[in-house]
Parts: sequence; structure tokens; C-alpha cells
Amino acid sequence: MPALPAPDYPAEVRARLEADAKEVIARYPGPRSALLPLLHLVQAEEGHVTRTGIRFCAEQLDLTTAEVTAVSTFYSMYRRKAGGDYQVGVCTNTLCAVMGGDAIFEELKEHLGVGNGETTEDGAVSLEHIECNAACDFAPVVMVNWEFFDNQTPESARQLVDDLRAGRTVEPTRGAPLCTFKETARMLAGFPDERPGAVEATGSAGPASLIGLRLAKGEVAPGRGAGHVVSPRTAGPAEEPPSGHPGEQAPAGHPSSHDAPQETSASDDQHPAGPTAEEGE
Repeated sequence: MPALPAPDYPAEVRARLEADAKEVIARYPGPRSALLPLLHLVQAEEGHVTRTGIRFCAEQLDLTTAEVTAVSTFYSMYRRKAGGDYQVGVCTNTLCAVMGGDAIFEELKEHLGVGNGETTEDGAVSLEHIECNAACDFAPVVMVNWEFFDNQTPESARQLVDDLRAGRTVEPTRGAPLCTFKETARMLAGFPDERPGAVEATGSAGPASLIGLRLAKGEVAPGRGAGHVVSPRTAGPAEEPPSGHPGEQAPAGHPSSHDAPQETSASDDQHPAGPTAEEGE
């Protein structure tokens, strides 16, 4: 890290960043609301949030560097030190862990010769464990620059990082084509992905994520018969089967447990809660 006070960006870099920052700030009713995207913007410049980047954000938003530092160190998506072109995150939260995430993480640490939060000597790959990638239905999941690589194994994950280091093209399981960490950071700052066809390639959630939605709409789940269809909740609560089983009729006037107000001591005349105490009593 440079000695304090942090040096400024070169003039041409600062002019470019100021133009981008002005565009970002204009999206918000209050300037300080633009802090998160501005941190992504400066991260896109140097690959991590430097003291120079913190100073720049503070000056653009009329904040102190302490205020900017507090935010940049709170969120894990902001790097505090230089890293690789590809941030490889292995989910080690409960489901991914028991499905093989722990084994994948250990395999990659040994194969790459790095620990958590460290970068390979060639500067290509930074490895980290992630608490949750929000893709439990595809566990175990690895993310590269926040793009999904689903249903991984130690062998497939090892091949993935080898391909990244060798400069070979790798395709995410779903989502946009892979790009570098700096390019990803700029998109997170709110600037469009200008690669031809990249936006069209993003698609939607995978089929495993959409099964619940299909059932809620009354569609048949893949590989199951019509008896597994859950009726859509278009009718009033009184017509919904109390157990959710097809064909079962709910008693008239019987709302589902999702819609019915629950009895509490405050609503039960036979068992009143008593007077509410004043604050401090």
C-alpha cells in the first residue's frame, strides 16, 4: 500500500474515471448512494480497491476516506489486495460442502499451491471459499468472476483452473461468457457488457431452480405424473386443500395456513397478554 496520503491517479486516468463517476452519481437522488458502484469502478481500474481508489471515491462523494474504507472493507466483493484475472470461489456452505465442496476446495488448494485468498504465481487465479453462491440446487458450485460452474467435482474443478491458467476458453454452465475480474467489476459498476452476444447469452435460471415455480403454476414437474401437480393459488383461500394434496377439498371458510392469521396472546380473548410495559420497565 502506498504511504499516506495516497497518490492521485495519472491525469488521463483520473479524467476518464471522473467522467464515469459523474455518470454513475447521476443515477441516484443522493450522491453518497453511488458509493458501492464507484468502488466497483475503481476496482475495475487496478483490480482491487487501493488507497488511491478510496481517496477518489471520497472526493467524488464528499465523504471522508474513513467512511469509504468502512464500506469497502465490509463487503467481500471488494478486494483489499491485488489478485488474479480470475477469482475462483468455491462454495463451502452446508449443502455444497456435504455434496463435495470441501473436497473441491482442498483439491484446488493443493493443485494450485495457494491458500484461501491467495493468488497463483502467474497472476491468473485467485482462490477463495465462499459461504454461499445462492445455487444450492446445483451443488457443489464453483464461481469464476461470479459466473456459475455447476455440479462440480474435484476433477472438473482442477481442469477448470488449468484451462484458465492456460488461456483456454471456458464456458460457464449458465450466464454470460466469462471475462476478466476487472471487466466484471466494471459491469458491476453499472456499465454495459459490450461484447457481441454477451447479453443475449445470459439466459435465465437453470431448470432445477424453476421446478418450484412450475409446480406453483400448476405445471407437471419433469418426470412426474399429473398427480404431482400442485394447483395454482388463483382461487380464494377457502378452496385450497389444507394439506396441499391434489383432489382434497378444503372445508368452507377454512383458509390455508399461509393466509390465515395466527392466534397470538394479543388476539386471544381467553388468554390476554396483559398490559404492555413502558420502555425501561
